[in-house]
Amino acid sequence: MNKFWILAGAFGAVVLLTGLLRQYALRVRLLDIPNPRSSHSIPTPRGGGLAVVLVFVLGACLLARGNSVPASLLPLVLLPCILVATVGWLDDHSSLPARVRLLVHLLAAGLALFLLPSLPALPLWHGQLPLAAWSYPLILLGLVWLVNLNNFMDGIDGIASVEAISVTLGAAAILWLNGGGGTQALLLALLAATVAGFLAWNCPPAKIFMGDACSGFLGMAIGVFALATSVEGGINLWSWLILYGVFAVDATCTLLRRFWRGEKLHEAHRSHAYQILARRWQSHRKVTGLVLGVNICWLFPLAVVSSRWPEWSLLCAALALAPLLLGVIRAGAGTTNQ
Repeated sequence: MNKFWILAGAFGAVVLLTGLLRQYALRVRLLDIPNPRSSHSIPTPRGGGLAVVLVFVLGACLLARGNSVPASLLPLVLLPCILVATVGWLDDHSSLPARVRLLVHLLAAGLALFLLPSLPALPLWHGQLPLAAWSYPLILLGLVWLVNLNNFMDGIDGIASVEAISVTLGAAAILWLNGGGGTQALLLALLAATVAGFLAWNCPPAKIFMGDACSGFLGMAIGVFALATSVEGGINLWSWLILYGVFAVDATCTLLRRFWRGEKLHEAHRSHAYQILARRWQSHRKVTGLVLGVNICWLFPLAVVSSRWPEWSLLCAALALAPLLLGVIRAGAGTTNQ
């Protein structure tokens, strides 16, 4: 089957399946009910992101069957992500204890590291820092943090979908520009196509929310792709950090500032910079549009430079993230729930 038709079919399939999942959510009362910590004002169905998970898995298998991607790549890309999606789906239906979710996230991250053929190197000025056994705990925690921060940042209409599409298409474009990593680029394009299908329902005003099954799935998928593509050298970890800068900076800064203030980190809140801006501007669309603009106009060009000239990667990352950090601090991230 032609690769283009698989991507187009994936988009259409997600649009249709999300509509069916919305009907299911309404029928079983699987709704997000507004509360003082919410960023929405009306009960909204959730769990529609399951369509992204199911169609991406099926599409990846079809691409492997048609020899467009090697079948050996599928366990690394799919198994940890499916594990995270499963616990997220269960949590969407009946809230699981945080320790259960964390344990599964750790198991999924460990599985990803087990399946990874080797560890990538980290470009530093005119050399590289090979990641060895000492880095496994850090990478493990990093993958778990990606799963959870993607969930934390999925709080207003369209933002998680726009971020996932921007990051995956940006990474795919860099891989193609660098003339390598074609199979990973194709899978990244497939992931972007499925999320775009969901965005048709999730763009402001959202008719259905993503749910933990998909938000966690996307976080793990981005982490796995970052490691896999960095191992092959098509795009380095600094470039991935730059592409994901909006979510990484907002979530991390908010967490650290809440920790500094002695707040309970597991409790729901609405003190992320994007949530504060959505209330201040009284618009989800403006904030989501801002994220898209920053990703395209600021972060993507710097990620391209970082990938083409690795000796400048660290400087590019600092240049990309510093304004974002200043912006979320000035917005008040982690300091207010009002």
